[in-house]
Amino acid sequence: MHGVAVSGGVAIAHAHLVSHATLEVANYALPKQYLPDEIARFDAAVAATRDGLYALRSTIPKNAPSEFCAFIDLHLMILNDATLSEAPKALINEQRCNAEWALHQQMQSLLEQFDQMENIYLRERKGDVIQVVERVLKALMGHPGYIPAPTDRQEASILVAHDLSPADVIQFKQHQFAAFITDGGGATSHTAILARSLNIPSIAALHVARQLIHENDLLIVDGSLGAVIVNPDDQALSEYRLRQHQWEIERKKLKRLKTTRSTTLDGTQIELQANIELPQDVEQVIENGATGIGLFRSEFMFLNRDDLPGEDEQFTAYRKVAEEMHGMPVTIRTLDLGADKQLNGSDYHSANPAMGLRAIRLCLAEPVMFHTQLRAILRASSFGKVRILIPMLSNVSELKQTLHFIDQAKRSLEADNVSFDRDIPVGGMIEIPAAALALDLFAKKLDFMSIGTNDLIQYTLAVDRADDALAHLYDPLHPAVLKLIALTIKCANKAKVPIAVCGEMAGDVSLTRLLIGLGLREFSMQSTQLLSVKQQVLKSSVPEVTKLAQKVVRAHDADKARAALMRLNQL
Repeated sequence: MHGVAVSGGVAIAHAHLVSHATLEVANYALPKQYLPDEIARFDAAVAATRDGLYALRSTIPKNAPSEFCAFIDLHLMILNDATLSEAPKALINEQRCNAEWALHQQMQSLLEQFDQMENIYLRERKGDVIQVVERVLKALMGHPGYIPAPTDRQEASILVAHDLSPADVIQFKQHQFAAFITDGGGATSHTAILARSLNIPSIAALHVARQLIHENDLLIVDGSLGAVIVNPDDQALSEYRLRQHQWEIERKKLKRLKTTRSTTLDGTQIELQANIELPQDVEQVIENGATGIGLFRSEFMFLNRDDLPGEDEQFTAYRKVAEEMHGMPVTIRTLDLGADKQLNGSDYHSANPAMGLRAIRLCLAEPVMFHTQLRAILRASSFGKVRILIPMLSNVSELKQTLHFIDQAKRSLEADNVSFDRDIPVGGMIEIPAAALALDLFAKKLDFMSIGTNDLIQYTLAVDRADDALAHLYDPLHPAVLKLIALTIKCANKAKVPIAVCGEMAGDVSLTRLLIGLGLREFSMQSTQLLSVKQQVLKSSVPEVTKLAQKVVRAHDADKARAALMRLNQL
């Protein structure tokens, strides 16, 4: 079976199946006199679920990845949000229905809103809503709030599920599962993030694994290829045991590269920085030897809440990251959300969110919100080497307005006698073809630039990168995409403006030499990918890869580009 490769590596173990499908919910009418009791029953279930999450949080081992606490906190925020803890009670009164049905209706309403979201990270958060609702439903129905782990075997198992919540993963940590495979989810789901942080092979979107795999079936999970082999023969077992051994050897070798300078064979310095979503991610960034944070996705603090995070809350998070990076650069991207996300009572809707009021367009349309974030970032700049990154620029007028807002925030801090870096660098993300083609205009006003390859590919090819039906068309080696990236890097280097790549292409080892050959000298990626990319850098020579990189870009179709890329990587 094949799915989406989430976390690399090879696992060979027996299957342990868990059932975690959405619970069946009955619908029945209640006499009016019983409605107060039904609301009280709902409140009790919410309280029990809340207590359970707090109890689970208290059992997290000190050496567990920092993401665990953050994910439990996110589920608590969802649970405490009025759209889940209060709105169902109104439905109970209005429809005179049972609590389970009211909660189920409210969940469906929320999921419809999430399905309209263009941002893939936000859309996948609907899985968290489902998981929280399931916990409340289990409390209402008297079911236990956990999935039983295997108790009758000593060896590690491979967990097979329809989907998993972070809370489930935390409960399983002590059982040392060898791998996770799920029918649902995606590369940015919480389970995927946890699997990567634990270095556990993981595959998502298998669709039918839960149906076709039986308890105790012997499985091979190839997390790099996204492949699962069920009850393999002796030849496959022998081959994959060898691959597993080689993978472990390679991981140990990579760890030795942590303190090695990232330079090519001819001595060219290549900066390798990391992308983060949470302040707690810094520990792993340092562990993998990154030389800075090239992308801090600040929108995480704005998710799943009725109110907006205040200036002090944002400042505390930004300062924490800046201080813990000890003088290394920290690039904070301003809020990158779409118009489909209800912010502070906004009722804006777009038929095409990808082209609508999102990212910097949204910030410019919400000046109070933008001013608050800019002040928080500027205040944090006194505690480290902080930079501001503006997402989704499409024309110079947007940049001029943004720079005006930054100056306004600076003046307000000066009036309050608050210190900040008056020369804080301001950069822009190049993720719209219009920006790439007009790069010379942006280069005159920006201190640095970063290519967001995920959206650049999406907009160039008119392909929704989250649509499974179009996955075969989403291709970073499409000639138009390669030409735009090559042009952007060339123009930035000519203007002597530092430029990085912070999309998924930066962490793809097969593309490292290509990007170096096109003139890129700064990469930013998930920290778990950093040492693999560094290894490729250390084996590359700029003069050699530059010549072959041009052949990749000049290819007339993606197949020829792939063939040229293969020759480049065989140097």
